Amino acid sequence: MGNQDELSTGAKQRFVEAAARAKNPLDSLPYDKYTAPSGEEFKLICRTKSDADAKTIKWAFKLAETNVGPYYKQLKMGWQPKIKAAEHNKNWARYLVAQNDKKENVAYCMFRFDMENYDCILYCYEMHVAANSQRKGLGRFMMQALEDCARHWKLEKVMITVLNNNENSIEFYKKLGYSKDETSPDVTEEAEYQIFSKSTLC
Repeated sequence: MGNQDELSTGAKQRFVEAAARAKNPLDSLPYDKYTAPSGEEFKLICRTKSDADAKTIKWAFKLAETNVGPYYKQLKMGWQPKIKAAEHNKNWARYLVAQNDKKENVAYCMFRFDMENYDCILYCYEMHVAANSQRKGLGRFMMQALEDCARHWKLEKVMITVLNNNENSIEFYKKLGYSKDETSPDVTEEAEYQIFSKSTLC
C-alpha cells in the first residue's frame, strides 16, 4: 500500500465502509482460537451487535462493571451504568468474544470501524478479561487480532481510551506498543482519560 497520507478522505472512508460491511471482518485471519502457554484453549467468536444474543451483551457489560467500575468511581465522571450499557447496545458495536473449553465467555473486545481526525481507524472501546482467565496472554492475543484486522482492511491505526488512574491498563497497552494519540486531551484540559493508538501501516 502506498503512502496513506496521500489518500483522499473519501478513499479512507471507503476502507471503513468495506470493513463495516463484512459480517466477520476477521474471517480470513488466523484468530479463531488461542492456546495459552499452559495449554488451555480458547475459542474466539466475532459478531455484530445484531448477531450477539442479549445474554452475551449483558455479560459483557457486567464484566466491564467489575473490571473498570471501581476506577470510574474514583473519578469525577463516576461510573454511569446506563450510559455504559447503552454503549454496549449500539448498532455499530462489534464483539470479539473468547470462550473457554466449557463454552463460557471469559473475555471480549468491543470495537468499531470509523474515521477519526481524517484517519481511517479501528476503535477498541472495551477490552476485558475475566479474573480467572487473566495472565494467560489472552488479552494480548485479542489486541493482536484487532491490529491485524485493521491492517487487513487497510486502516491506519487502532485506538483505545484509557483512564488516567488505571495504571495496569496503561502499562499493558504501552507494552503492546501503544502511545498517546495526537487527539488525546491536552494536559490543560484536565481530562480523566487519555487516548492511545498504535499504527497499523506496514
